[in-house]
Amino acid sequence: MDSQYKIIHPVKYLHDHLAQDVRPDGRQFLSFRPISVNVSSITQADSSAVFKIGNTTVICGIKAELAAPKAETPNCGYIVPNVELSALCSPKFRPGPPSEEAQVISKFIESILINSAAVDLKNLCICEDKLVWVLYCDLLCINYDGAVIDACTGALATALKALTLPRVVHDPDSGNTSVQYENRVPFPVKTLPVSITFAIFDRQLLIADPTDDEESLSLGKLTIVLDEEVICCIHKPGGIPVSQELFIRTLAKSKRRADLVRSLIHTAISSTKKKFDSLDKNIMHVDK
Repeated sequence: MDSQYKIIHPVKYLHDHLAQDVRPDGRQFLSFRPISVNVSSITQADSSAVFKIGNTTVICGIKAELAAPKAETPNCGYIVPNVELSALCSPKFRPGPPSEEAQVISKFIESILINSAAVDLKNLCICEDKLVWVLYCDLLCINYDGAVIDACTGALATALKALTLPRVVHDPDSGNTSVQYENRVPFPVKTLPVSITFAIFDRQLLIADPTDDEESLSLGKLTIVLDEEVICCIHKPGGIPVSQELFIRTLAKSKRRADLVRSLIHTAISSTKKKFDSLDKNIMHVDK
């Protein structure tokens, strides 16, 4: 009966719960869903991560390729993020070209990388004006249940933090390039940007980490991206205005949430590194 009521009267179903100071999934208004992080799941990629917030799940795979630098930045490589919201992740999407939402999120993810200064693109340069690394970052959503920007940002930050690149020796005179795939070096990442999304309802009611149903029925959304202690991006795609008091509340909650997310990312990467180090030692022991 409860599920039928939700399908027939989705707005009233949500508002009935909010009137009782509880959300349909049992959370308080400013409570977040659990997060899980998995690193190096895709062996074909140079780095990968699976980031899950509640049911929302995003997989990030990074593929590094050598290319000529852009004319305007001869001493910098470049990063190309691409978000895909496939028909598999939600009934609201259809097969075919990227949806408008996917394109908007891809552009926003790119702006996060630029504004957060999480990476120095000069570290991707091998030989100025000749050869640089290009990082193709594919972000595939396999389950869409709200706060997808947060999941994409988390997956990309994790994959970048875990990324290693082969050593490359380039002779600018002869043009010969030698790639040492077995000799890899970690890619330096300065900080881990974390995004936190809120939904806004009547009378400035604030909902943290909204589900897809809550997002679609809200009167506005607000995403705050934090780079350590600094706000590097704010995304508010229309909707009702946010009061100063409400913004301060979102900022306080965002800082605590961002610290937790960074801690989980560091723990996941550290655990994976220890696992592979142990595996390498066992292989060496068997070889001997």
